[in-house]
Amino acid sequence: MTSITSVELNYLVFRYLQESGFTHSAFTLGYEAGINKCTIDGSLVPPGALITFVQKGLQYLEMEANLSNNDAEMDEDFSFLQPLDIITKDVNQLRQMIKEKRKNIQKDRKKDEDKDKEVDREHEGERGRVREKERHEKEKEREKERERAESNKEREKQPEEVSYKEMVLDQEDKDVVRHEENGTFVGPEPMDTATTSNPASQDACEIPSSEVTILEGHTSEVCACAWSPTGSLLASGSGDSTARIWTISDGLFKSGAQNSPSNVLVLKHVKGRTNEKSKDVTTLDWNGEGTLLATGSYDGQARIWTTNGELRTTLSKHKGPIFSLKWNKKGDYLLTGSCDKTAIVWDVKAEEWKQQFEFHTGPTLDVDWRNNVSFATSSTDNMIYVCKIGETRPIKTFAGHQGLITLGSEIKVQSELEIANPNFNFPLVCLN
Repeated sequence: MTSITSVELNYLVFRYLQESGFTHSAFTLGYEAGINKCTIDGSLVPPGALITFVQKGLQYLEMEANLSNNDAEMDEDFSFLQPLDIITKDVNQLRQMIKEKRKNIQKDRKKDEDKDKEVDREHEGERGRVREKERHEKEKEREKERERAESNKEREKQPEEVSYKEMVLDQEDKDVVRHEENGTFVGPEPMDTATTSNPASQDACEIPSSEVTILEGHTSEVCACAWSPTGSLLASGSGDSTARIWTISDGLFKSGAQNSPSNVLVLKHVKGRTNEKSKDVTTLDWNGEGTLLATGSYDGQARIWTTNGELRTTLSKHKGPIFSLKWNKKGDYLLTGSCDKTAIVWDVKAEEWKQQFEFHTGPTLDVDWRNNVSFATSSTDNMIYVCKIGETRPIKTFAGHQGLITLGSEIKVQSELEIANPNFNFPLVCLN
């Protein structure tokens, strides 16, 4: 049987730490294990090799536990096991677990069979009741037929009365017939009907393709976009590790061009070519004057760019992806919310963090300013906190949602807050 050496195992663990982003741990293991001295060609080792190796081992143990003791073929009822059970128990213990599972499955099957038989008996009884009901209905129908036959015989005995009724009915039919007499119509007037439809009304909501401008250039999904306050610049962030600033002039729409504008700036969040997904641009926002664009990415860094595409500042402190960021109206502070459960206020001029707020127990999904010094944060922990720069605790807490919360930038929630506290005057941004 082929066995793995300690050098090969150390290299697989080293590669796993590198691929998982544990840079310091990978460096320490590589130094102590002398990875640089091993003869393994790293280009031949596929990504996720250690995970694949471990997974294959778990599958082998799972198959071994499912094999019958007296037969080399797999039993009919293959039982899947939890990875933790496979790791912590030997083969005999795993086989005992599978045996217990199969006993329980057989018991459940027997219960289901008994239940199915009971249901069949109930259905048979129901079908008998239905047949009995149908028989009674047929008897009632035959009784009605006999009554109608007797009634017809009675009418035949009274011909004069029948003739009189026919004469009355004939006169009523003649009155209903429309005829013109002295320029007027007698009887029911004709109903107005529309024989044609208006096709123009069906197409009224369609936008002609000549009025659509397509912006092409990103090579992966577009995660966010935002118009500059000036109205002529559109920023977009993508999973291709770039943000782009598109110049959209009024003339572009009037001309009806469908192609992308040639004036576009590419803001690269990683140098050179890479398949690394940690640089995905997840969120972006313009400052109030439209002179600076802030972007947040999966690597936990916020970056500030000029309208010329120049990287002005990189803000690093978060330990997880940034999901949202917002400028305050004054433009001196930038607020970021991250998967590391915190929100940070950055002093843009000083290019450093001013205060970190660690109140949530889950990832911070969205943030929004109330004014230049106070703001709201929301999270997967179903909580909303209203915070203020300089305060070490939230100045207001809101609970009640049963799911994760995102803050909208337009809808204001006041009614519930005013009911809870009429003196509270925060126009908290609400939740989609």
